[in-house]
Amino acid sequence: MFWTSLVAAIGLALFIEGAAYALFPEGMRKALVAVLALPAAKLRFAGLTAAGLGALLIFMALG
Repeated sequence: MFWTSLVAAIGLALFIEGAAYALFPEGMRKALVAVLALPAAKLRFAGLTAAGLGALLIFMALG
């Protein structure tokens, strides 16, 4: 069951990412340019925050 859930989660992440680029290509381009302008420290903080929230959601979902 673990592998099935892992593959499903990766598939969902790819779907959401792909849908964002397909539906809002100019918005995603602007977002990428904005990310390139961020200092490394802010980008690292945003990444750690997103990873922490993701881990918390997984923990809550799995009980």
